[in-house]
Amino acid sequence: MSNGHTATANGAVAAAGSPMNARTLAVVAVLGVCAVLAFVARSMPGSALAQLIGVVPLVLILGLLFTQVNMLPAALAGGVMAMVIGGIGLADANKGLLEAVPKMLSITVPIINSAIAMAVFKAGGYAAALTLVRRNIGGRVEYVGAFIVILQAAATYMSGIGGGSAMVIAPLAFAAVGAIPAVIAGMSIAAAASFTTSPASLESSVVSQLSGVPVIEYVSMMRPFWLVFCAIAVVIAFVGTKRAKTLFRGEESEEFRNMSNAELWKRTIPAVFLLFAVIAGPFVNKLVGSPVLGPIAYTVVTVALVWLCSNFTLNQSADAMVDGSSYILTRLLQVGIFLVFIGIIEKTGAFATIAGLVRTVPPSMVVPAAVLAGFAIGVPAGAYVGSILTLVLPITVALGFSPMSIGFVTIGVGFGAQLSLVNITMQALSAGFRVPIIQVSKGNVPFVGGCLLLLLGMSVMFA
Repeated sequence: MSNGHTATANGAVAAAGSPMNARTLAVVAVLGVCAVLAFVARSMPGSALAQLIGVVPLVLILGLLFTQVNMLPAALAGGVMAMVIGGIGLADANKGLLEAVPKMLSITVPIINSAIAMAVFKAGGYAAALTLVRRNIGGRVEYVGAFIVILQAAATYMSGIGGGSAMVIAPLAFAAVGAIPAVIAGMSIAAAASFTTSPASLESSVVSQLSGVPVIEYVSMMRPFWLVFCAIAVVIAFVGTKRAKTLFRGEESEEFRNMSNAELWKRTIPAVFLLFAVIAGPFVNKLVGSPVLGPIAYTVVTVALVWLCSNFTLNQSADAMVDGSSYILTRLLQVGIFLVFIGIIEKTGAFATIAGLVRTVPPSMVVPAAVLAGFAIGVPAGAYVGSILTLVLPITVALGFSPMSIGFVTIGVGFGAQLSLVNITMQALSAGFRVPIIQVSKGNVPFVGGCLLLLLGMSVMFA
């Protein structure tokens, strides 16, 4: 998800399984050095050296994330170091846990949106839409390529889960157009722009939590930029598919092969309604003066449409929605625990120290520098976009960034993740298009790089 986006670090687990593994020994050595530094900083509170060492817990967490250590052990390591530096006890840590987790789990709208979108997925709404397009474009394969990206953007925006959307859409895209690099890049860019600005994503929830800006307000503010990057992604796929001049015609799925176009249109109705409710709902509600398209209304209507327009029973439709909430709920819990340790590090003054250093950069370049830094961090640590944001965004808050500037930094991290070999969206694209993930990453470089340059320009003009 994002993103803006969390994966288990299988490689790190395997490495940890060998006690004498060189990588394990290196990690232990680093932790030992950090422990010594923590006690040194505690022995000289307020000194310049202590302030400098106070930043080390953040560096430690980033380093562990870069080596694909799970985000919670990484946060624990940095948090314990910060507790030693600041003399922070278990009582404070426990208080932080009881505050951070409920706050993350109380972000209701993203949870609901993600759950409903996953129900629409399971009912075949998006697959039916792509089947319709394939049947009606004739030989104009470029329109299929463009529609695939539109579908990826819409599905990710509604669910807030780029990887989950790509897992469903990528195999369909491969069957329709084959492994065209421009289509893969378009899907990556659309996913990153969508999960970092989605009303249903973990990333938007993190932005809201750390900046104090309501999710709906943040989403509305960033929607024009989301549309711009999605349009660019669509153009990339359109032009790239047209130049490829190929069309891999796979068989339609067994479920849809014998359906008429009218039946396929019926199957897409829940997806169309949900997209309309998520995007146009706030405007309709304001116009009518009542939440006629508020969360409770479109939840009930969408589940009812899934029941009426698919082969799901009423019970299956409701179960699909409830089951669909598991991804976002588990990730919110994970990030809530992660934030406990980030809060401990914040109490040592680490973010204030970094903010003071960044203020030495010319004012006009502070926001672009933060966007570039977010992108650079997102490349190696792309499996953990949500957790990376909890490290980067407190610095932007300390610097007094506007909500829009914070949004630019968030998108920057999302774009960086689209070059990462450990990002879930990238892994889903690799599996769906049947190409090595390194090939996906290399193919994305020129397209994502161009979008990064545009984002940097936006951060100068609009920040």
